[in-house]
Amino acid sequence: MQFVMPTLIENRTLEENATLCEALGLCFIELNMNFPEYQVDRLERTEELTRIAERHRLYYTIHLDENLNIADFNPLVTQAYLETVRRTILAAKVLLPLRDRYGDPTQPLTLNMHMHHGIYITLPDRKVQMYERDYETYMHSFAVFRTLCEEWIGSSDIRIVVENTDGFRAYEQKAIAYLLQSPKFGLTWDIGHSKAIHEEDVPFLMAYRERLIHFHIHDGTETPPRNHLPLGNGEIDLRARLQLAEERNARCVLETKTIAALKQSVQWLYGNWEA
Repeated sequence: MQFVMPTLIENRTLEENATLCEALGLCFIELNMNFPEYQVDRLERTEELTRIAERHRLYYTIHLDENLNIADFNPLVTQAYLETVRRTILAAKVLLPLRDRYGDPTQPLTLNMHMHHGIYITLPDRKVQMYERDYETYMHSFAVFRTLCEEWIGSSDIRIVVENTDGFRAYEQKAIAYLLQSPKFGLTWDIGHSKAIHEEDVPFLMAYRERLIHFHIHDGTETPPRNHLPLGNGEIDLRARLQLAEERNARCVLETKTIAALKQSVQWLYGNWEA
């Protein structure tokens, strides 16, 4: 099983992240498009990314911007996000051979995405989610998104994987189920996020366990709700989660937020997990 480091805020450059990745014996970096240094125009500098990867013998997956909202009611906003995904897929296609050299060619290259909840309107007695209210408009956006992604990805071994965060809304579950009808989509299980919300998303994830191809691994607690803890510092049955990841031939991102926590997690793996 392959373990990876996330983009860490303490490292200001890709070279710093790559140096740490190699030093820890990890084999790839999940480039996070929430960072200014990993916006799509930077990812398109594929020659530079390739040189760094070859120097440190690693490859990349990509975490799409958490603000990505392909169902925004403003068509100008939606088009900007769709164009971002299109150009990111094109960059990923150029970077794909790195996976074949330094990774496992049986694992698709992943672009991780969050589901944007949209806005809600507060009434005296309840909150109304606008995507639930205008569900048909919402689902039309996902139909367009799925068709375009299938076209953009084509025959490339790339998958867009949807990550659980703070609980899938009912309308989001329906949209994800629709995306999963396409072989170009899969699921990411973030085990810390699900722990912090009392495993609310686990039944849905298990209903589609055959589509799990990516894991975000970090420890967490339910009370108080905490996640992104170093492995061994929370309440999660890490061995059970890692066993499932291994069964699914999935990559695992050690998604801690600091260098110290990442190093601690790697040490936990050395002492507690044999792939």
